[in-house]
Amino acid sequence: MRGMSIVHLVSVSGGKDSTATLLVAIALHGLENVIAVFADTGNEHEATYAFVQYLTSTLGVRLVVVKADLSGEFAAKRINLARIAAGEPESAVYGKRQFKYAWTPEAAERALELLHPTGNPFLDLCMVRGGFPSRKRQFCTEYLKRNPLTEYAMSLIEQGNAVWSWQGVRADESPSRARLPSFEVVGGGLFIHRPILRWNVADVFEAHREGGIEPNPLYLQGMARVGCMPCINSSKAELRAIAQRFPEHVARIAEWERLVQSVTRPFSPATFFHGNTTNEVGAGVIKVIDWAQTTRGGRQRDLLAVLDEPTACSSVHGLCE
Repeated sequence: MRGMSIVHLVSVSGGKDSTATLLVAIALHGLENVIAVFADTGNEHEATYAFVQYLTSTLGVRLVVVKADLSGEFAAKRINLARIAAGEPESAVYGKRQFKYAWTPEAAERALELLHPTGNPFLDLCMVRGGFPSRKRQFCTEYLKRNPLTEYAMSLIEQGNAVWSWQGVRADESPSRARLPSFEVVGGGLFIHRPILRWNVADVFEAHREGGIEPNPLYLQGMARVGCMPCINSSKAELRAIAQRFPEHVARIAEWERLVQSVTRPFSPATFFHGNTTNEVGAGVIKVIDWAQTTRGGRQRDLLAVLDEPTACSSVHGLCE
């Protein structure tokens, strides 16, 4: 790194961990050497967008917003659909994978009418992938966050910089994260730094307090996580809170399901949630939200939960105490 300037690039999501990571980076290396980069997935709550602006403007740090570019994927899918609409057999288009598809020329022609970029990265990704991500196929992270963030880091390296990519992950979040090193040499001028890997949640919010930063308000409204609204990994309690506090986001996902289904092969459920919630494969978001209002087992309405005031402070992290 001799002769190269070092850029400390902090991935900021609007969540508690990335906020703490940004505070550490600034404290150690100064505002002039730190860039906050936000990957806009298009599936975020308005409060998160506002929080990212509040955080970076309050700290005085430079903010860069990146978005995934899916124009190439749209072009490729339209070519394949056009060939099917013209009557070419699926084997000529998809080869050995044709057994997975049930396209007809008529369905392909209908899909072509609607398969155009919307400008929303999350929705566009689901349209070109023919469905929504799941816990086993969480392609949203790769396409909407990792790829655009890496592309921006590489652009800084091409300008002659060495880049420390700061990631706000903690070991107690999952076994896979517990195995991560705190510092990693990727090569080519790129390094990964995970400064809060051994922190706990209390440490994270203490860093907020010491830095004079209020947490994302969604943490006071029943959310355990704030990345995406909703997230495909949302818990039952989070889904219930979303339904009570943010019904407009439920309606948005229902509309996204309708649009994605219209550009997806016939007989594919293409629903936002998969069979890991209601145990019913292909259950739409409205049905999943109804399930979230029930007690354990999903058979009886949870009357106590329904009585909760949607405006009351609620925090799984103890922030309302």
